[in-house]
Amino acid sequence: MLKFPVEVILFIASVLLFLSIVLSKFTAKMGVPTLLGFLLLGLVFGNGGEYDFRYDYPEFTLRLGQIALSIILFTGGLDTDLEKIKPVLRQGLMLSTIGVLVTALVAGLTIYWLSPLNFMTALLLGAIISSTDAAAVFSILESKGMKLGGKIFPTLELESGTNDPMAYFLTITISSMILEGGEFSLWTFLWKFIYSMGVGMLAGILIGYLMINTLKILKLKVGLNPVLVLTMILFTFSSMELIGGNSLLAVYVAGIVVANYRINASYLANFFEGVSWLMEIVLFLTLGLQTFIFDLPNTIFLGLIVSLILMFVARPVSIFLCLAFFKQTFKEKLYISWVGLRGATPIVFALYPVLYQVPEAKLLFNIAFFVVLTSILFQGSTISVVAKWLKLI
Repeated sequence: MLKFPVEVILFIASVLLFLSIVLSKFTAKMGVPTLLGFLLLGLVFGNGGEYDFRYDYPEFTLRLGQIALSIILFTGGLDTDLEKIKPVLRQGLMLSTIGVLVTALVAGLTIYWLSPLNFMTALLLGAIISSTDAAAVFSILESKGMKLGGKIFPTLELESGTNDPMAYFLTITISSMILEGGEFSLWTFLWKFIYSMGVGMLAGILIGYLMINTLKILKLKVGLNPVLVLTMILFTFSSMELIGGNSLLAVYVAGIVVANYRINASYLANFFEGVSWLMEIVLFLTLGLQTFIFDLPNTIFLGLIVSLILMFVARPVSIFLCLAFFKQTFKEKLYISWVGLRGATPIVFALYPVLYQVPEAKLLFNIAFFVVLTSILFQGSTISVVAKWLKLI
């Protein structure tokens, strides 16, 4: 039960959020992503924290996370310039599909060999932590004013913006397989992949064009146009969830279509940039609240093993394998493998097993949380150092 009146809680929350936003200008320069502060803020005030506040609503947190990720990915699509990513289109798509699959497989197999988790649970954990976070990566790169040479920046941009749908598909599919008794059929897996991705891609293109033509036909006031687009994002997400299409891929593709069509989408980009930041803040804060702080010490050893596997085995193997046939130097591949920061997405995906009541789901959630913390703190704080060491800036 809350100890303070609602007005006091709102006052404290608003002051803390304001101070966090102001201090974010300085924390980012230290190599720590701004959003980490909101994650830790939720952790401190949440379950087991000093203020005896209990928050345990995994389904609400997951649904909120889904909506937030949809808006964030649509905004990522709006920020994607097809002309800039064309030179790295094959690399980026390879990393965001095959790369995520390889990361999940290598991580899952290694975790299975080095931990007490059974094979399917280890594979599910590999899928949960297989995608990178664009917000975490670029908040550091931009704050430090880093100008990476070659094709590194556009490759990272395309990969981090497009790899969530694949990780989402793997998490849902493997969770379903565990609940169905662990039976695996390659043909069933391939059919689900083709259907999910195909429907998501097609829907994204169609709804993107529908957004454009609706804006043109209705000719609403400028202030109403973003609201209309927001409702269509929610429609895209919900409709894909109902028919089994990949909702995250659909909203991202829709954003790309809107941004690269011949309309002035700058006001949409400005609006959704602010909304996306709000979604990021709410998402990280809520995920911190959902985490039980006293459960984390019990997962430190296993979480550290998983983090090391991801950073030094699974991620490098996937990067060097996928980029083996592209003209990028060894140093560039090495740096791309290092700049694979995990953000809110793995924690959101870890809520699916909790909601589906998959065995050991709570352990997977805590490990995913620990992996995100170590990735942001360790990899995030050394992005510029490694770039200088490899002489890429």
